[in-house]
Amino acid sequence: MLSLISCVLAVAATSDDPFLWLEDVRGQRALKWVRAQNELTLRSLRSDDGYGEALAAASAIVGAKDRIPYGSLAAGWVHNFWQDERHPRGVWRRTRLSDYRDREPAWEALIDLDALAASQGRDWTWRGAECLPPTFTRCLIRLSRNGDEAIIVREFDIATKSFVRNGFDIGVGRTDVSWVDANTVVVATNWGKGAPRAVKLWNRGEAIGDAKAIYEGKPGDLAVRPVVYSDAKGTAEIFIIRSLAGSDSEVLYVDANSRVTRIDVPRHLDFKGLHSRQVLFQTARDWKVGGATMARGALVGFSLDEYIGNGGIVPAVKVLFTPEPRIAIADVTLGRDAVYLSLLDNVKGRTNEVTYDGQQWFWRRMTLPDTGSVEVVSASPVDAEVLIKFECFVTPDRLYIASKGKVPKIIKSLPDRFDAGAVEVAQYEAVSADGTRIPYFFVRRGARGNTPTLLYAYGGFQVSTTPWYWSTAGKLWLEKGGAYAVANVRGGGEFGPGWHEAATRERRQRNFDDLAAVAKDMIARGFTSPRRLGVIGSSQGGLLATGAFVQNPDLFNAVSAQLPLTDMLRYKRLSTDDANLIAEYGNPDDPRQRAIITRWSPYQNVRVGVTYPRAFFLTATRDERVHPGHARKMAAKLDAFGQPTLYFETPDTAGTRAEQLALTFTYFRQQLMD
Repeated sequence: MLSLISCVLAVAATSDDPFLWLEDVRGQRALKWVRAQNELTLRSLRSDDGYGEALAAASAIVGAKDRIPYGSLAAGWVHNFWQDERHPRGVWRRTRLSDYRDREPAWEALIDLDALAASQGRDWTWRGAECLPPTFTRCLIRLSRNGDEAIIVREFDIATKSFVRNGFDIGVGRTDVSWVDANTVVVATNWGKGAPRAVKLWNRGEAIGDAKAIYEGKPGDLAVRPVVYSDAKGTAEIFIIRSLAGSDSEVLYVDANSRVTRIDVPRHLDFKGLHSRQVLFQTARDWKVGGATMARGALVGFSLDEYIGNGGIVPAVKVLFTPEPRIAIADVTLGRDAVYLSLLDNVKGRTNEVTYDGQQWFWRRMTLPDTGSVEVVSASPVDAEVLIKFECFVTPDRLYIASKGKVPKIIKSLPDRFDAGAVEVAQYEAVSADGTRIPYFFVRRGARGNTPTLLYAYGGFQVSTTPWYWSTAGKLWLEKGGAYAVANVRGGGEFGPGWHEAATRERRQRNFDDLAAVAKDMIARGFTSPRRLGVIGSSQGGLLATGAFVQNPDLFNAVSAQLPLTDMLRYKRLSTDDANLIAEYGNPDDPRQRAIITRWSPYQNVRVGVTYPRAFFLTATRDERVHPGHARKMAAKLDAFGQPTLYFETPDTAGTRAEQLALTFTYFRQQLMD
């Protein structure tokens, strides 16, 4: 019955939509419309007196050669993937950690992707490499064709700088694969269709079809994937993650005899890995175990060996971190000698080194700036060192190196991209419709009162929006007298799982309420006015920006929605990742949820007779995640209602980044400054 209702709803959703033809990504009629819209937009913005200056400034930042070559630690080496004018597809290379500290390290090229593509006649895109500890000299290389989501895997030998003949090579598919030892990998691929659900152990010399099956998921599973954790000697432990509806999952352990045992913990626990023989989990809800309650958002662990020895009874659970109302986990990284716990303290980052002595966990807060974002870039099971990045609104990237018990030291830094001398950063709180206090940062350069202001937010999928060095906004907006705000609305992960869940599914409207509350708060404080306020966001943030101006057209005079979702009644038909989207937004094929989505979906809520600000939609014809039909249809519908819009679509996500930036900030200047 439910499937019948879903079909009826699907027909109803299409029968009254005159712009469905714009969902045909490469249809001639749709592409003709795109070319016409691009031409109008380029004519409007390129003719602006300030466009040339903006393009030159954006090009200088985007094309800067003095970037930090971030990389991964690999037994005394640093592996890095680098793209520049000489290597537009990129080169995978390495340098010794001792040289990496130098300003100009001596890099050894391993794979030149441009040369490889030319020799094979393939448009290869780099998707990463996994190298076998403890030596990291045999690697599994992931490549995709034409930027597709599906990948191929090929085994590579660093010693000979060549792909291994008859090695661990896997054809095109959705694949997860990890090393077990030099002659064994554990692999889950879609074996021809759907999401990966079968896990196999594949020995060297075997045909992949003859690999030993060790686990098969169920038809309703979102995915099944193997993960491997190795110690400093290269001894590997295999786990399998079974992803279920929502954010739930099951964790299974594979022993030396290939027996699979489920780790019997609640499905809301998020597996963070194995360290010091302790299995680590973050709780998404309170967990009562052993007479104690582990709070939602806590990081906890227990002995894997005791669990197996007890026949599957959870042993004593030890707490590594307990959240506070405004302090939450941002990330967990496993190093050789410690667990590195990145926290958000009222949205500002800090990192703690957590070590285990066989009985209990010990904390040490690492000495790093506390005014921005802190991210562990790389740690490995072999290297004593760890690489950590810091940045904030006024300070560009700083790369630190640290090891257990030592004070981190800066080894690389970016130069300033704009004049931050007079820039002020302050944090405020707005009160949302239900009384929840929503923090936001306000960044300005000496401006006072009624300042042209950009409001940015993301607010989805438990992704935290933390202070970052927004170099292009600094150069193209702050230096021109503008200001910007960054709102930490619900739906993100700034304060843990509860902050995210508070704006998912039937609670999604809170996402838009929070952003509107921040806009109103800035206006009430006299920072800006509706005439001078614009909103900007990308992907989920593009959905938020679009919904915000549709629901509150009197609050904004500009909106830049980049790669936005807009038609939330049809997102399942415009996406290959509908399971994650259903968990976030609800299921439009369910009548009750559909009714809720209809109330906030931007495309369905554009109204005749309402005056909306001139919106600027940017998207890509070929993007892995967001279908261009969302932006196309939204722009077309507004145009049909007599509302002026700008629209620009690039062939792919990368496009000409400098041009997109110049167009965006020129548009905002026209709308908010002129």
